[in-house]
Amino acid sequence: CKNLLGDDILAFAFSPSGDYFALTDDSKRLILFHTKPSWECVSIRSVNRRGTSLIITAAEDKILVADKSGDVYSYSITEPQAEGKLELGHLSLLLDVALSPDDQYILTADRDEKIRVSLAKAPHYIATNGLSLPEVLLVIDLCPLPSYKSGEEVYCCHLSSICGPETTKTDQVCPCKYPVSRITYCCQGGYVAILCDCIPTVYVFQLDATAQQLVYRQKISLTHKIWDIAFEETGDLWILEENSEAPLQLYRPCDGQWKPVTDDKGLQKMSKYLQDNWTVFEGFVGAESHYSCLYKASFDNMAAYLQRKEERLKQQKKKRQDLQHGSNGQTKKMKTEESSL
Repeated sequence: CKNLLGDDILAFAFSPSGDYFALTDDSKRLILFHTKPSWECVSIRSVNRRGTSLIITAAEDKILVADKSGDVYSYSITEPQAEGKLELGHLSLLLDVALSPDDQYILTADRDEKIRVSLAKAPHYIATNGLSLPEVLLVIDLCPLPSYKSGEEVYCCHLSSICGPETTKTDQVCPCKYPVSRITYCCQGGYVAILCDCIPTVYVFQLDATAQQLVYRQKISLTHKIWDIAFEETGDLWILEENSEAPLQLYRPCDGQWKPVTDDKGLQKMSKYLQDNWTVFEGFVGAESHYSCLYKASFDNMAAYLQRKEERLKQQKKKRQDLQHGSNGQTKKMKTEESSL
């Protein structure tokens, strides 16, 4: 398991207990680690296609890997050398895969703006399918609401509604113009943090399970591009920035608001580790968005069509005029000849 950092990591996940860590890279490898009492590489297996997302079951016996061909394969953890098993497939590239807390349902999101909910024990049985969503669906996450089983939309929050009038200024960017790139959920308090691509801002909501809706709580704005966000069980919010001097930010809830923390020993230790190993991240600094290629190309050829049509009609009209002019000239010539006779 040496020299594992030679390729780009495409997707990764910890198991719920943190005992296992799995990743898939650009060389079509699935690498499994056991993290306790110390990190140990358990297996390296080949996958059929480059992965886009992966998740470890709550039972910690399987890894589900979604790939670019639209398939989901399962890989055993208890049998770390076993080959993958095809569980289900879409007709389009898969962007994310998730599991219900009881491992009974597999949720998949594809590039065609659809979410599918499949029964884990029999993935060919589709509980719900064809939930059309606007733009590109990048991430799916489960809050403690049972609506995903029926496919019913419970609540929709347009981020543009929380932007306010300040977005009309030239230096402000509305998040509704960019896809959601990361969602993280905290069970304690029911908080949801949302990150949009290309915007250095984190939007914090709170889940109202009774009303079945998200209540907007706070906006955390930073100066550098944000790569990732994650909640701890305690409610602490970690933010990874594109900033070599301070790559990691920690926000802690206090009186209903998240405030930055600077004197945390864990934060200081992790920040120093990231700074010492910043060469790993240098290739991603200033990189363009990875999501732009996921948008479907749209072509408005109506204007070109109407222009061609107008030119064709003008040509036909000119041709008729030329024919009519030629016909009139020939008629005049014939009448002149007849009169001379």
